[in-house]
Amino acid sequence: MRPGPVPPPRRATRAGDEDSPGRGGPETLQTRDAVASTYDVTVRTLEPSQSVAEQDATYGANLFERDPDLCCALRKTHPLDEALDGYEAWATGVRRSEAITRRDTPVVSFDERRERIKVAPIVAWSDADVEAYIAEHAIVTNPLLTQGYPSIGCATCTRRVAPGEDARAGRWAGRDKVECGINT
Repeated sequence: MRPGPVPPPRRATRAGDEDSPGRGGPETLQTRDAVASTYDVTVRTLEPSQSVAEQDATYGANLFERDPDLCCALRKTHPLDEALDGYEAWATGVRRSEAITRRDTPVVSFDERRERIKVAPIVAWSDADVEAYIAEHAIVTNPLLTQGYPSIGCATCTRRVAPGEDARAGRWAGRDKVECGINT
């Protein structure tokens, strides 16, 4: 059974760097802009507390290579945590079919770290459900999704996925890391 329609969000957020195409990637920034111009939403671009240059000065260049957990925390997780101040709940687009680490994700849970309710409205959707919904409703998507990137993160830590590979194999390739920390 296909899931019912999901209304467009009233607020969409994205962690990124306007000053660094080496992190957010131009395709992701263009997708953000297309979402803002297509839908009746307020898009907030969440910025880390330091630019890439400032982060390099503090932690050394290419932190993502040496300590990807810290890099993700500084550039993605902390900005989201700060943006959620004042909210009692937050929603995620995580789906159980995306990764073994997500297979037991509930629709509604209590996010202990953030001390908020976490809602995963499309958690039970399959890839086919997502593709059908996108097609039926002409949803704006990141062009990288059709270019061999089924899971998109920062440009520095995301590579194309080879045919037959797990959809998240392109994230932090060659490392044990499987999540950035936003959804864990």
